[in-house]
Amino acid sequence: MSGTSLDGIDTVICEIKSSHDFSLVDAKTYPIPSQLKKDLLALSQEQHPDELDRYAELDVQLGRLFADCCLLLLKKNNLKPEQISAIGSHGQTLRHYPDAQYPTTLQIADPNIIAENTGITTIADFRRRDMAAGGQGAPLVPPFHQALFAAKSQNISRVILNIGGIANITFLPASSDSVPGHDSILGYDTGPGNGLMDDWCVRHFACAYDSAGQLASQGNVDKTFLSILLNDPFFSQKSPRSTGREYFSYQWIEQQLTKHQEKIAHKDVLATLLELTCLSISNEINRLSPHVNEVLVCGGGVQNKRLMQQLQHYMPKINVASTEKYGLHPDWVEASAFAWLGHQTLNGLTSNLPSVTGAHKKVILGAIWPA
Repeated sequence: MSGTSLDGIDTVICEIKSSHDFSLVDAKTYPIPSQLKKDLLALSQEQHPDELDRYAELDVQLGRLFADCCLLLLKKNNLKPEQISAIGSHGQTLRHYPDAQYPTTLQIADPNIIAENTGITTIADFRRRDMAAGGQGAPLVPPFHQALFAAKSQNISRVILNIGGIANITFLPASSDSVPGHDSILGYDTGPGNGLMDDWCVRHFACAYDSAGQLASQGNVDKTFLSILLNDPFFSQKSPRSTGREYFSYQWIEQQLTKHQEKIAHKDVLATLLELTCLSISNEINRLSPHVNEVLVCGGGVQNKRLMQQLQHYMPKINVASTEKYGLHPDWVEASAFAWLGHQTLNGLTSNLPSVTGAHKKVILGAIWPA
């Protein structure tokens, strides 16, 4: 899993005996070469005259890199390819247009290359079957959240919050809960996570991200600009909904800044972008209150202390904690989910949730490339 933040290749080895019997064996994040990361970010956010050629080349490069990461983690654990049942590969999203006239989503990292270079059966292309069934193709992680976190307590309703480049939530109602209209699992993208802040840091502070939110802490939230940002139509859409960095991009920030009459300091823009992430997340979770007892956070946003403090500030009556509270480190939840989804596919089991994606039925996700 590389994710919308493109922080690295999260690679996990999991032992999965059944849909509800999961354990993490080992995990490691491998770096993405700087030029490859630059090319991927550019292609996911900007239009290029030669983008079809660039897509084809990056598909091969990323497929080779994913395969190498798998082999490196196997070597680290003294495991051989024949000991692995399959690789579940999400791929890197370049386009995601679930509401277009012809709904489509595109993830690259050629699974043919992964299967060939590792000698391990590879499962990929998880999103498009859900779209074919009328769904958004996202988010797909909520069923894994359900399997891993819902059974821990029958009398607690919790939200699993993933803050990557884009942020998304999964609402897991307690078995005893009777929230009107919320008697089933919900899940959808809330909007930007770390992505906009990372883009701003790259362009204006010569760093890949705002470590612990230190730069944002030095800025002031511009309330007028924040109102402009929150006025984007995406935030008023009802679920199911999903988005990506092709929408919430650096160009999006620039477009919003043109609507502001006054010049804003770079650190104030960053502080305002952080506030946007916190408010767009907390507004959605607070709509479910008082039925949410706990929010478990995963993804890179956990490392942003300022972000976590502001989330707790906007949700004062809800306990906000890391998924590590229940045994899975926040860095490895997303990659583990696609190992789990691969297990479902390999065993002929459905793994989308129509209440989340809007699909008209449950389907088996992904395609299988045999070793």
